[in-house]
Amino acid sequence: MPKQKVAPKWYPTEDPPKGKALTKTLKKDAKPKLRGSITPGTVLILLAGRFKGKRVVFLKQLESGLLLVTGPFKVNGVPLRRVNQAYVIATSTKIDVTDVDTSGISDVPDKKTKRHFFSKVVPETKEEGEGEFVSQEAKKPGLTEERKAMQAKVDAAVITAVEKTSMMKDYLKSRFSLEKGQYPHLMKF
Repeated sequence: MPKQKVAPKWYPTEDPPKGKALTKTLKKDAKPKLRGSITPGTVLILLAGRFKGKRVVFLKQLESGLLLVTGPFKVNGVPLRRVNQAYVIATSTKIDVTDVDTSGISDVPDKKTKRHFFSKVVPETKEEGEGEFVSQEAKKPGLTEERKAMQAKVDAAVITAVEKTSMMKDYLKSRFSLEKGQYPHLMKF
């Protein structure tokens, strides 16, 4: 009679790894791929945040993968902003932004100051004892002079491009909204 196989007294809790372990390697400098419908000068509709529903002009993709957009500020109140491409709808409307200089705008921190273009300036605090509690309301972070100057420079170039097309200024001023029975996935932008 053949010997019977005896069941082991101990079973492992996990299966041993088979072959080479699957590990995901990430590239440090890889930025997200830009959607095909988004090119410099494309009018985008913001879907979230403070400026939800506003139409903005796309200028370039930053090093972090975020999109650099502007209203322009003088037209619809949207300043130079960084936006994730998941929160925009690209329209078929385009503006010529080849004359716009955005070379000084970056969201990578400077090695010396550890600040980048979008950092806010915090005013210096003064130690005064009891007066410290009263003056805390006035200590809000502000914009740098560099950022204000860049906003004016970029807006001037974008506004000249906007004025070349009739009704474009009014189009950028108008908000996007949906009515009852309108479905964005069925619309052509």
